[in-house]
Amino acid sequence: MVKTGYKTPVRTAVVLSLIFLVYNADAQRTFSTGYFSISVNGKGWITSMRNTTVNPAKEFSPADRPSPLMSLYDNVRDVYYQPVRASFNSTSQSLTLDYANGSVATLKINPKGKYIRITLQSLSPRNGIADIQWGPYQTNITNLAGEIIGVARDTSESVNYAIGILALDDITTGGDSRTQGDTPPMQYVIHSPDRIKFPVPSGLHEGQLFSIGGDGISDVAFYSHKETYYRMLCGHSAMVDSLGRIYITYHAMDRTKPRNILFSLIPFMEADKPNHLEVQALRGVDFIGSSIALWGSPDSIALKVVINDIVLAEGLPYPVLNGKWIKDPARYVPDIITKGNLYDSAVSYAARLGFKTIYANDLPFFKPDRANAGYIDGKNNDTKPFHFTNGDKSHKEFSNLSNPLGIFIGRHTITTALAPGTRDASPVPGDSLCYQQKRILARKINSSDSLICVDNPMYLDEIASWEGHARNLNMIKIGKELIHYEGVSFTKPYILAHVTRGYWGTTASAHDEGDTIFKLQVTLNYGYDGIIPDMYLQDRIAEYYADVCALNGIYYLDQDGQEFLYDGGHGNYSVKRFFRKFTERADYHRIPYIRFTGAGLSEGSWHYQSIWNVGGGTNMYDLRTREWGSTTSEGKDIRDAAFSNFFPATFGGNFDIKKESTVEQYEHIEAISVGVGVTYSLIMDQKDVESCPQKDAIFRAIRTWEDARAADAFPRKIRKLLADPSRDWTLESGNDRNTWILYRKIEGQKVNAVILKRAPGY
Repeated sequence: MVKTGYKTPVRTAVVLSLIFLVYNADAQRTFSTGYFSISVNGKGWITSMRNTTVNPAKEFSPADRPSPLMSLYDNVRDVYYQPVRASFNSTSQSLTLDYANGSVATLKINPKGKYIRITLQSLSPRNGIADIQWGPYQTNITNLAGEIIGVARDTSESVNYAIGILALDDITTGGDSRTQGDTPPMQYVIHSPDRIKFPVPSGLHEGQLFSIGGDGISDVAFYSHKETYYRMLCGHSAMVDSLGRIYITYHAMDRTKPRNILFSLIPFMEADKPNHLEVQALRGVDFIGSSIALWGSPDSIALKVVINDIVLAEGLPYPVLNGKWIKDPARYVPDIITKGNLYDSAVSYAARLGFKTIYANDLPFFKPDRANAGYIDGKNNDTKPFHFTNGDKSHKEFSNLSNPLGIFIGRHTITTALAPGTRDASPVPGDSLCYQQKRILARKINSSDSLICVDNPMYLDEIASWEGHARNLNMIKIGKELIHYEGVSFTKPYILAHVTRGYWGTTASAHDEGDTIFKLQVTLNYGYDGIIPDMYLQDRIAEYYADVCALNGIYYLDQDGQEFLYDGGHGNYSVKRFFRKFTERADYHRIPYIRFTGAGLSEGSWHYQSIWNVGGGTNMYDLRTREWGSTTSEGKDIRDAAFSNFFPATFGGNFDIKKESTVEQYEHIEAISVGVGVTYSLIMDQKDVESCPQKDAIFRAIRTWEDARAADAFPRKIRKLLADPSRDWTLESGNDRNTWILYRKIEGQKVNAVILKRAPGY
C-alpha cells in the first residue's frame, strides 16, 4: 500500500474564491473546485478528498486506502497496474503517470468551478493494456452507494456531502475493467445505510454478495429480500468494501479487437448460466480520450446544481420537459397506463390530471420491423389499433389529437429483439446479426440433409442466450438459412443434434464445405422471442425507432428487454450508443422530447431515461398496508437504487381508479410520490373510472399535488415529512396559482397548516 505523506496546503482568502493548483513540499498536487479538493501524491495516488465548504475542511479519503488516479488492466494476464510515479507540467496542465509494466500515461487535469475534468491523452507503449480504469476512488462515506452513476452519498444533516464521477463520453463506462461483458451482474450486496437503525446481523458482513431470488425468468421473483441491509445492485460504478465504505470506479476499453467472454447478467443462477461469446470488434472505439468529471459537493445541491451543470457544460444528453431537466424532481410526473382498450376519455383524463403521457399497455408488444420503414399502421394509416366509440384510430390519428395538448402516446417495445417474420430476422435473415460462436461447415450439405458436421464442437452444446436459455431459439445461420439444433457430438465427425432445416420460415438450401456457421445470440421466450442484431445493425434499429416516433407521433417508449442491449458483450457502451443514435435521429426529425422508460436503469441509459416505471401492484407499493412491496421486495429494492442514483423511484403500474376509490387514497399516493421522489403509471380503465363516485374529486386532488410539484413548491424539510407513510396529508390550492396550503390530517382533522409557494424559475 502506498504511504500518503499528506500535508494540508496553505490557503488564502483570495484562493478560496478561485479554482487553483498548488504545489507543496511533499510533491503533492492539489486540484480544487468551489466545493471540493483532491490531492495527488508523487506516485499518482489520491491521498485526500475534502469538503472545502466547511471549516475545518472534512476529509473523505481513508488514511489506510488512497486511490490510484488511473489504473491499467492487462486482460490476457488478468493483472492491474497502478501508477508508481507522477510528474505535473504546469504549462500544459497535464500529469504524467509511470507504471511498472513500462507504460506511460499523460492525463489532462482541468479543474472547473464545480468539477475536475480528467482526460487520458495518451498511453505508450501499451504493453498489453486493453483497458484503463479510473480508480477505484475510495471514500469513507458509508451511507448511500449510487452504483449506477457512481456516487457516494451521505444524506445526513450533519454531513450532507456527496462525491461522484460522471463519464463525459460514450467510451467511458461505469464499473471496473474485469467485468465480463462490461455489464455488472444483477445481485444483492449486504450494505446498511445506517448501522444504528439497520444493523447487519451476525453471520453477514458488509460487501457480501448474494444471488437475486426466483428462477431467473420471472422478474417479479428477482426481488426477494425485504431487509434494508440487502441492497439490490443495478450497476457497479459504486460499490462497498468490507467496512461498508463506498468506492467509485469507471473504465474505458480498447474495443477495436475481438475478445472472448463468458457472460451472464445473472451468473449465480442455473436458469441463466453464462455462455461463451465472441465479442464483435468495433472500428475506432478505443480508450484514448476517455474523460471523467470528478466532483464533490453538499448532497443537497449535488443534483440540481453540480450534476446539472456538468451535464450542460459537457454537452451530455439533457432531455427537457416543460422547460426543466427531466432529472429535476419537479418533473417527476406520473403517466396514465391504459386498460380496457377504450380511449374516448384518455386525453381528457391526462389533461385534467396534469399528466403528460398515455401509455397504451393494452396493445401488444411493439416489435421493430424495418420492412415498414416506420409506417407501423401503413402509409395510409389503414391499421387502427386504438378503439374509440365513434371510430377507431391509428397511432398518427390519435397523436394528432393528443400531441398539440402536450400529451404523448406511448408503446411497449421489445427494444432490439428481431422477431420472426421481421425484415432482419426471417424469412430472409440479414448478415448483421450478433453471434455467440463462429464455426466452419466440415462437409457440404444439400437442402434436405440433417447431418451437419462442424469443424469444432467447442461451446456449441450451450443453449443460446444467457437468459432463460430457450431451447426453441437455439439456432445457427448458414448463408440465408436458419437451422434449429440441440446439442453436438464431441467425437469426430462433430455432428449437430436434433436438426430442423429452414427454421423460422427460411429456405433450406445447399451449403458448401468451408461455409461459415454462425451460432446466433438470441433473446428469450414469453413474447420477446428474437435474434440480437450486431452493433452496426443495432445503430439502424435505433434510427428506425426515431423514424417510428416521427412518422406516428409516438413520443413515449417503454424499452422493455433493455438487457438485450448487453447481449453483444459491449455492456453500457452499447446502451449509450443505442440511445445516442436514437436521439440524434430524433433531433434530425426535430422531436423535442422522447420519454423513455425501460425494464432497467443503467449507467448507459441514465442520461436519456426519464422514468423507471416497471412492475406494479403490491409488488411495488401496497396502498392498503402502506408498504414498499408487500408481496415481494421489488418496491423497496427499486426505490433504494433509484434514490441513491438521483433518479425517480416508481410505484410501477398501480392504483386503478375503481368504483370504491377515495380521495384520501390518492392524497396519500401523491404525498409519498412527492416526498420520496416517485413516478408511477396510474392504471385507468375508462369503464372503471366512470363508475367511481369520487372521480372528479380524485382528479382535482391529484392535479393540485401535481401543480405544486411542477412549481417546485415543496422544500426539502417538507418532502422528508411527506415521505413518512404513517402520516396523512391534504393539499389545497391557495388564493392564486402560486400558493398552496398543506395540512397534516390526524383522525380526519386538518392541522398544522403550511403555506407553500412557487419556487423562482418554476
